[in-house]
Amino acid sequence: MANIARNARPDWVDDDLFPFVSRFIDIDGHTVHYVDEGTGPTLLFLHGNPTWSFFWHDVIRALRGDFRCVALDYPGFGLSTPKTGYRYLPAEHADVVTAFVDALGLDAVTLVGQDWGGLIGLAVVQGRLTAFDRLVLANTWAWPVNGDFHFEWYSRIIGGPPVRFLTRRLNFLVNVLIPMGHRLRKPTPAEMSHYRRALDTPERRQASAILPGQITASRAFFAEVASGLSALEQLQTLIIWGSAQIGFRPKERERLEAAFPEHETVIVEGAGDFVVSDAPEEFVAAIRDWVAAQPN
Repeated sequence: MANIARNARPDWVDDDLFPFVSRFIDIDGHTVHYVDEGTGPTLLFLHGNPTWSFFWHDVIRALRGDFRCVALDYPGFGLSTPKTGYRYLPAEHADVVTAFVDALGLDAVTLVGQDWGGLIGLAVVQGRLTAFDRLVLANTWAWPVNGDFHFEWYSRIIGGPPVRFLTRRLNFLVNVLIPMGHRLRKPTPAEMSHYRRALDTPERRQASAILPGQITASRAFFAEVASGLSALEQLQTLIIWGSAQIGFRPKERERLEAAFPEHETVIVEGAGDFVVSDAPEEFVAAIRDWVAAQPN
C-alpha cells in the first residue's frame, strides 16, 4: 500500500524545487520512495549514481502536463530505505525496479534511463517485455567493460578502498562528480543541498560508494543484459547524448545505436555526464519531438 502523504518526507525537501507528492511503497521489505505525476503515456525515470528522483525535477515539471511521470529512488538512494542485508548491487536494484513495475501495474511504459538507470532499466525491460513500448537512453551503456582501460581505471580507483572511504566520510561522489558532470549550467546551491542531504550520513552513502566498483565486479550481470539486447531490437529508441561528457565516449553511443536499429540520436552539444540536469530544456524538447513523430 502506497503512502502518499507529503509530510512523510523530510523537511529539507523544498516544495518549490520538488513540487511533487512523495509516495512510499513497500517492495520486498524496502521502503521505496517515488513520485507519480501527471496523466498520459507513462514515462518511468531511472536515475544514476549518486543522484535520486530529484535529478528529474525539471524534466518532470515540464512533462507532467502531457505524460504520466513516474520516478523512484533505489534503496539507499534519495528517500528510499533498504532492508537489512541489502548489498546495493545493480542486479538487486533491477529486481527492486521490476517488483515496483509489477506493484504499480505499469504498462505501455517508456523507460527513461540515465547512467546506471539505463543499464538497470534495460534489465527490467528484458524481464517485463510486455510492459514497455519505448526506450530513452541518456549517457549509458549495456555490456561488460572489463579490460577497457577507460572503465577499468574508474572502477578500480573510484571504486577502490580510498575513494570509497572518502565517499562514505565526505560525500565525495556528490561533491566532486555532480559539479564536474555539468558543463552548461552548474547546479545551484539549493540543488546541491538536495543531493548532499539525501546522502547525509556515512551509512546512507554506502549505496553510492558501492556502485563504481561494480562496473567491473558485476560483469556477469552486464553480460546477461548484453545477451538480452537482441530481444529489444524492435523497440523505438531515443538516445540523448552529452557531447562534453567524460564518462562515455562516442564508441559507447555508436554501440547503443547498433544495438537498437529503430533509434534516433540527439546529441546535446556542450552537455556533460548529467545531461538531464545540465540541459533540461533540450532533454525535454528531444522527448517531446521524438514522441510527436512516433506513429499512433
